[in-house]
Amino acid sequence: MTYPLGLNLSGRGVLVVGGGPVAARRVPGLLAEGAVVDLVAPDVTDALRDLAEAGELTWHERGFVPEDLDGAWLVLAHTGSPELQDLVAEAAERRRVFCVKGGDAAHSVAWVPATARAHGVTVAVNATGDPVRAKRIAAWVAARLESGEIPVGAHRASEDGVEREPGAQAPGTVALVGGGPGDPGLLTLRGRRLLAGADVVVADRLGPTSLLPELSEHARIVDVGKRAGYHKVTQDRINETLVEEARFGHRVVRLKGGDPFVFGRGGEEVEYCHAHGIRTEVVPGVTSAISVPAAAGIPVTHRDLAHGFTVITAHEELHHVPYRDGHTLILMMGVRGLARHCETLVAAGYPPETPVAVVERGWTPEQRCTVGDLAGIAATAEQRGVRAPAVILVGRVAALGEDDAAGER
Repeated sequence: MTYPLGLNLSGRGVLVVGGGPVAARRVPGLLAEGAVVDLVAPDVTDALRDLAEAGELTWHERGFVPEDLDGAWLVLAHTGSPELQDLVAEAAERRRVFCVKGGDAAHSVAWVPATARAHGVTVAVNATGDPVRAKRIAAWVAARLESGEIPVGAHRASEDGVEREPGAQAPGTVALVGGGPGDPGLLTLRGRRLLAGADVVVADRLGPTSLLPELSEHARIVDVGKRAGYHKVTQDRINETLVEEARFGHRVVRLKGGDPFVFGRGGEEVEYCHAHGIRTEVVPGVTSAISVPAAAGIPVTHRDLAHGFTVITAHEELHHVPYRDGHTLILMMGVRGLARHCETLVAAGYPPETPVAVVERGWTPEQRCTVGDLAGIAATAEQRGVRAPAVILVGRVAALGEDDAAGER
C-alpha cells in the first residue's frame, strides 16, 4: 500500500547516495524544491560535478557511512550496488528516515513518482513500482492539464483577493477562439484552456460543438448558430452580447468554427469590443479551407500539381478569378449556388474538364467527398443531395480526392 503525500523540502536536508545517471536525474528536481542536498559517491557524472562546483550541492567524494544520514529528512539510494543499497536502506530504517531504494521498489519505503505539472497544479503518479507505466500515465495527464481538458482554474483567491493562475483569462474580457473544423482534437491547447475557464461561451453551430454539453457544467452557453438562409441571431446582436456579458465581469469565450479571422467575422467582433472598452484575445484556429480538404486526402498544394491556392467565398464575383493552371481555387459557402458557380468559372476561362471535389462535413463521422469536373459536378452533387457545410476545391489536386460513392467516409 502507498499513502500519497506531498513533501515540503525547502531548507531541509536530503541525502543522495550514488553519482550515476539516475542520481543526476533526481538531484535537479530536489534542488528546484529548495532542498539542501548532500551527495555521497566516490565519483559522479559531469552534470553532478558541475552542480557541486557551482555550490548547488555538497559532494562528499567517498563511500557511504551510516552517519551521513544524520540530519537528513529523506535519502535517495541510487548506487547500482545491491549490497550498498541494502546498507543505506537498513541504516535509514534504524534512524526513521524515509528511503527511496532505487531499483528495488518492493523493498522501498518511499518512491519518487512521475509528475505532471501545469498552471500551478502538480499531479504525482505511482504505478506499483513500474516507472515506465507511471511516466506514460503522467505524460497523458500532463497533456490534459496543459490543454484544459482537466479543469485547472483557481477557486481560492490569494491574500489580496486576486486569482493568480498564470495565463488565465481576466474577468470582463472576450476571447475569440477558433474551434477548427469540428473535431475537438483539432482545437488548440490555448483555446481548450480558455474554454475550461469560461463563464459564458457564445457558440456557433460549426466547430467542436460536441464539447458544449461538457462546457455547460461550468459555463452558460449562448447559441448564436447560423445556417444557410437562416440567421438565428444577427451579427449586430452577437456583438452586443459579447460586450454585455463582459460588462457583467464574465470571462467570455466566443467559440467560432475554423479560424476567427478567416471568413469568420472575427475582425468585426474585435472592433466592436474595442469600441466599447472591452479587451480581447484572439486564438487562431485550424481553418476549414485547408483542413477539410486534408481530411479527404487532398493537399491544396502539391509539387507536381499545384503551386499555390486562393481561398474565396462563393458570394464573391467569381468571374474576377482568372484561370491559372497549377493553382487551386477553394470556395467556401458555395454549395447552394454550385451550378451557377461552375458556369461562371467556365465562362471565366476554366476548362470544363477541370477536376472539382466537394467535401462535406469534414472531420466528422458524416464526412463525404464527391469528385467530378466543372461540367458535371453540379448534377452529381444534386443527385447525391450534397449539403452545406462543405468546402469546394477546383483544380488538379481535386482529382486526388477519393469519391465516396456510397456516402461513407
